[in-house]
Amino acid sequence: MDKNKKKKKKTIAFDADDTLWHNEPYFDEAQAKFCELFQDFASKQEILQLILNHQVKNLPLYGFGIKAFTLSMIEAALELTNHQINGNAIEKIIGIGKDLLQKPVELLPNVTEVLEQLKGKYKLVVATKGDLKDQHRKLHDSGLGAYFHHIEVMSDKTDLDYTKMLNRLECEAKDFIMIGNSLKSDVLPVLNIGGTGIHIPYHTTWEYEKIDFEIQHENFKSISNLTELFEIL
Repeated sequence: MDKNKKKKKKTIAFDADDTLWHNEPYFDEAQAKFCELFQDFASKQEILQLILNHQVKNLPLYGFGIKAFTLSMIEAALELTNHQINGNAIEKIIGIGKDLLQKPVELLPNVTEVLEQLKGKYKLVVATKGDLKDQHRKLHDSGLGAYFHHIEVMSDKTDLDYTKMLNRLECEAKDFIMIGNSLKSDVLPVLNIGGTGIHIPYHTTWEYEKIDFEIQHENFKSISNLTELFEIL
């Protein structure tokens, strides 16, 4: 009887951006275009820091995603130019944002094969931050939608956000596994509520998502490729 209970499907949630498909390089490219536009006003490093400052300051209002990023770039441009920016430059910034919203979806290695093997054995979920419309567009374009029982586009990834999601999924924390590239958003909150956090690093990480300490926890695991999941599940 106990064995059957154990066999009850666990829930595995995947972060989307930089876990299922490439994302951060597109933002790096967008920021490089912005820096080029305003290279006469500050150094690249100063401009990047200014964009980040505005993004972090705006998170409580705008949340995450491309639209929030675009608005933060406009605010950074206003500050850089002492509010002397012209309409043409604002149009170019909006163009950078619109371009981001139309980027192709390029899956990371082994994603489809791994989902194919997990399908049916686990309840599979996407748990991601970002713009609702954009994330649904990317999931559609990825061709992965059929693998997932539930799509959760979260306004943030705090302990409370995960707890609310698990309540909706009728899943206990001990039966929940979260896989993602951000220690800050995909791992720590899940460990805090009693779930399992699996980190799969991506070669570049948004500054906001970085942490400056090592995680020591019995429910924490790190893998370098999704295929390694089968060794630890």
